[in-house]
Amino acid sequence: MDTVYRVMDTLLPFGFLRFTFMKNALLAMLLLTPLLSLLGTMAVNQRMAFFSDALGHSALAGVGLGMLLGVQNVTLSLVVFGVLFAVLVSTVNRSGAATKDTTISVFSSMGIALGLLLLSRDGKFSNYSSLLTGDILSIGQGDLLWLLVGLIAGVVVWAFLYNKLLVSAVSPELAESRGVRTRYLEYAFAVLVAVAVMLSIRWVGVLLINALLILPAAAARNVTRSAAQHALWSVVFGLVSGVAGLAISYALNTGVGAAVVLCAGLIYFVTLLIRRLTVK
Repeated sequence: MDTVYRVMDTLLPFGFLRFTFMKNALLAMLLLTPLLSLLGTMAVNQRMAFFSDALGHSALAGVGLGMLLGVQNVTLSLVVFGVLFAVLVSTVNRSGAATKDTTISVFSSMGIALGLLLLSRDGKFSNYSSLLTGDILSIGQGDLLWLLVGLIAGVVVWAFLYNKLLVSAVSPELAESRGVRTRYLEYAFAVLVAVAVMLSIRWVGVLLINALLILPAAAARNVTRSAAQHALWSVVFGLVSGVAGLAISYALNTGVGAAVVLCAGLIYFVTLLIRRLTVK
């Protein structure tokens, strides 16, 4: 990592990067935002924005259950619970017992309630309150390695599923006629989103994860005309939001996650204005 830090000092001679924890935070942004932005493109196309929000809320339940079962590794608790949560929600959705938004709302409400119930015992919720807003400034070198592995694995799986997901989003019937098993595709994508969200939640926060996942993709959709452009500009907007938000939070001494989301929101409204001015 010393070599990486020296390269950063040479290429990025900014005052806020003189601190190692700020270098780690910037590297984390460069690893987190591309994956979340890519997944966000398909979440927007698949109309799954509410689903990712429910996953974020369920993170508290994952930590609480892990604590109850004596699991010391918080990330492991989050990922395992997130995968189970995603599979369960997808199964209930496919059963048709209720509309998708109703099912997701029920699971989201129960997830956050269960998490608060477990984590607030004996008045100890303050020990876990950082999960709500995230704390990317506390990220360590070991965490960066896991984020790198997650980014590589996520991009590979996303690339493998991309065309099938795109066809399925346009027409599930067409996808089925071409041999795409939409049921398993839906499960695979839900699990992929769950893993990405749960790996990011400690650094981004429960309250902000959905915005960081959806806003760059929504902004890119305003100014692009093809799937490839949508993916590319979503990543660009995600990276710009992450780096700009980190710099602004340092300058103003504010929370990083909130600054990043506000930057992403600003980009969204700018692209929305561009869309309205250019579409005749």
